[in-house]
Amino acid sequence: MQERIFGYIRVSTREQNEDRQRIAMQEFGIAEENVWLDKQSGKDFERPSYRRLMKKLREDDTLVIKSIDRLGRNYTEILEQWRVITKEKKANIVVLDACVII
Repeated sequence: MQERIFGYIRVSTREQNEDRQRIAMQEFGIAEENVWLDKQSGKDFERPSYRRLMKKLREDDTLVIKSIDRLGRNYTEILEQWRVITKEKKANIVVLDACVII
């Protein structure tokens, strides 16, 4: 099975601009059709695009986010989602702001 790469973008309100995150996804090489966007608070994971993305995500896929706070705001829930993605779905996560290129 071939690895697929998905990007996830979240901004807290409809007025916020997601361009910085979208550019980061493009620079990473993610196809536009594989980028999922929610314009909603990160207080929980009941977000429409995130839910659809989680249904699509499978083993050996990679989920790319710009920074950990784009995944969510609740640390406990972030850890639980991280576990679901990496342990249950056996997918990978890349946090762009955590990557260091030398």
